[in-house]
Amino acid sequence: MDDVVVVGGGTAGLSAALVLARSCRRVVVIDAGGPRNGAAESTHGFLTRDGTTPEQLLAIARAEVLRYGAQLLTGRVVDIAETDGGFAVKPEEGAVVEARAVVVATGLRDELPAISGVREQWGTGVLHCPYCHGYEVRDAPLAVLGGANRPFSVHQAALVRQWSDDVIFFPREIALSGEEHRRLEARGVRVVEGDVARIVVHDAHLSGVELASGEVFPRAAVFVGPCFVPRDELLTRLRCAVGDDGWVAVDATGRTSVPGVWAAGNVVDSPAQLIHAAAAGSRAAVAVNHYLLEQDIQSSLA
Repeated sequence: MDDVVVVGGGTAGLSAALVLARSCRRVVVIDAGGPRNGAAESTHGFLTRDGTTPEQLLAIARAEVLRYGAQLLTGRVVDIAETDGGFAVKPEEGAVVEARAVVVATGLRDELPAISGVREQWGTGVLHCPYCHGYEVRDAPLAVLGGANRPFSVHQAALVRQWSDDVIFFPREIALSGEEHRRLEARGVRVVEGDVARIVVHDAHLSGVELASGEVFPRAAVFVGPCFVPRDELLTRLRCAVGDDGWVAVDATGRTSVPGVWAAGNVVDSPAQLIHAAAAGSRAAVAVNHYLLEQDIQSSLA
């Protein structure tokens, strides 16, 4: 039996695996691929790695984890079941992996507005996080599209103004209050009402936003606020407690309500950027090691 199975080989999962492997624990990472930021041209805000591509960042992380003896397996985990000694982790293909503890770092998926061009330009001309990509489009004409995630969209409209003095907010289905209008006006954000028909693209590059009326507003980039959907099915099947917000509840270390199960990164924390996810994985790993340490002591005393 292994000590820990880490489900998910993104930043959070690999960070947890690195700390646990360096703690001389037997660690297996099972990763299905398809990282959330895979469409992005580069990553930013990660100290010492600013500007690397998502692929480069993960390649470096995998090499570090392997250096300390962890195993990296490719596959999608379809079930985690409690056993007498810990957990049985079942991949879609291949043998079941048994371990004393589990770290789930399966991330989330972004549900984007159903507007032509948004999905196709996602990660290049259509962006989500200005802290990640705002600097690269600074001083350019920008747009923010309102969406189902209302509080996020309204906040994003004011926030993006930090990187450009030419920002248009298209609220779409959002009915702005008088106070919200005043705040955006004070911030210098122009509000344009009307249905957005599509993102205009020329030569594979975003060039504007077109309304249903046919009017086109030239823009260099568009920010959207997705609905964040956690990939937490493995956790909820284990009957991990869920908070009032509908997300799996964890403590400061990522510990769930099920003993031996931790969660780290976007699967339980939607705003977490790469560096936050790495920190969460590290915190979870330390807590898992302490959990295993207590088991080791109790076993020796028995």
